[in-house]
Amino acid sequence: MGNWIINHGLTSFILVVWMAINIFIFVWFYFLYDLEDRFFYTRHLLGSALAWARAPAAVLNFNCLLILLPVCRNLLSLVRGSFVCCGITMRKQLDKNISFHKLVAYMIGLMTAVHIIAHLLNVEWCYNSRHGEYDALSTALSSLNDSGNTTYLNPIRSTNTTPNLLVFTTIAGITGVIITLSLILMITSSMEVIRRSYFEVFWFTHHLFIVFFAGLVFHGAGRIVRGQTNANPPYNITFCKDHIEDWGKNKMCPVPQFAGGFPQTWMWVIGPMVLYVCERLLRFIRYIQAVKYRKIVIRPSKVLELQLMKKGFKMDVGQYVFLNCPAISQLEWHPFTMTSAPEEDFFSVHIRSVGDWTQKLISIVEQLPEGAQGPKMGVDGPFGTASEDVFDYEVAMLVGAGIGVTPFASILKSIWYKFKDSNPKLRTRKIYFYWLCRETHAFEWFADLLQVLEREMEERGMGDFLTYKLYLTGWDQSHATHVMVHADADMDVVTGLKQKTNYGRPNWDKEFEQVCKENPTSVVGTFLCGPAVLATVLSNKCVKYTDVDPRKTKFYFNKENF
Repeated sequence: MGNWIINHGLTSFILVVWMAINIFIFVWFYFLYDLEDRFFYTRHLLGSALAWARAPAAVLNFNCLLILLPVCRNLLSLVRGSFVCCGITMRKQLDKNISFHKLVAYMIGLMTAVHIIAHLLNVEWCYNSRHGEYDALSTALSSLNDSGNTTYLNPIRSTNTTPNLLVFTTIAGITGVIITLSLILMITSSMEVIRRSYFEVFWFTHHLFIVFFAGLVFHGAGRIVRGQTNANPPYNITFCKDHIEDWGKNKMCPVPQFAGGFPQTWMWVIGPMVLYVCERLLRFIRYIQAVKYRKIVIRPSKVLELQLMKKGFKMDVGQYVFLNCPAISQLEWHPFTMTSAPEEDFFSVHIRSVGDWTQKLISIVEQLPEGAQGPKMGVDGPFGTASEDVFDYEVAMLVGAGIGVTPFASILKSIWYKFKDSNPKLRTRKIYFYWLCRETHAFEWFADLLQVLEREMEERGMGDFLTYKLYLTGWDQSHATHVMVHADADMDVVTGLKQKTNYGRPNWDKEFEQVCKENPTSVVGTFLCGPAVLATVLSNKCVKYTDVDPRKTKFYFNKENF
């Protein structure tokens, strides 16, 4: 439990606080509508479905306030910078922004479902009450004379009005249908299988959030849920509810007057909406800034390297940018981790051919004449990630899977520059680097950097500073035969490095035990850019091998999230 608290305690605390606020809001508004006298007649007409409709609506307001904040990338980068004095644990929470965004979305989906079901029951009961199918009080409340059509209780004002007509002719009904359809499309298109295989579908349907929020703001304007405006003394509900014939004749029983509550949703969401508009304006300004190509390289492994230059662009290790190529799509933006170091006068990205957008970009570049500038490119960023904190740890474990090695290319390049310049501020004294790949071609573009680092460390007598292990997880018989023939060679037949390539997957228990043994009193940052399955494994190992004794080894898990 102690190990778990060290790695996940603050995250869990934040989630508990968020859930506690949700529960508090739900319970508070539930009892507000279930107990207050001004809703006595409304409860009689609708039953417990009144409270079950209004309590989720209040929770929806709170979560709609939160849903946009985790995707305000510039805001998060600003907050990350201001949290430097607050420690790594606090900044790590910002790296879980997408996970929190999804969690809030699930809560919105759940509360929307409860809200809809309750209101469907409400509409049915209003319809039946209008047709006199319940008791005398319900019929009387539904039949109150209202020449100005402002003080009624039952929204079904005529016996000719059907539930369907109410839904599609009122502000609350129409906006409710629009909100629900938008939410269904956004949630279903966000499923992993669709997002991975049909990113464009996810991207475009997610922009229905504009329709969603517009409908949300106007949804309450219909004021369809109404409370009594003259329920205070001398009005006596206990007496009046049983003496309908005395309404308007007895001082204690004036004719009940009703009004809808003032719309409040806009007050919850206006702040985040303004922040998000500012976010999009900033992205547009960055989009129109000129970007020049310094170099374009197509690697044999179908990986495209773009070296770009932009006036005033400053980056840190492990950060990422969003790229937009108008020649492919005016609206699509895709995230890519930068592989260059902050010390370089350009920034670079390595793009693997996966999906329609990347395939089209590589196809365009392949058709360019030699020495020509590439297609127009919009760049938004840079944005911070967990890898920014790598130099805050004494010891770092870097784990990359496939193209997931890109943030660590930036880190290792920066280390090379720091050693070259003899930077005294380098706190990190040991790095363990693991790279898992399915095919040998993937090693090609990165092997040169490792060779330079390998040579640099040896020349400076710091051969122990960087320990790297490369793992090939897929091979055929011809490759295995080739490796066996050259098994005694000084250099690895795959990479040309002194460190031989390993075959299969790492034994993570063995690796963590080795790190503990070599660093018995250190704080170790474990960084991953790779699949969720591997993230689960490494996160569990960090918990398992963290010692609750503050004088011994501690592992902190960090994962790249886009």
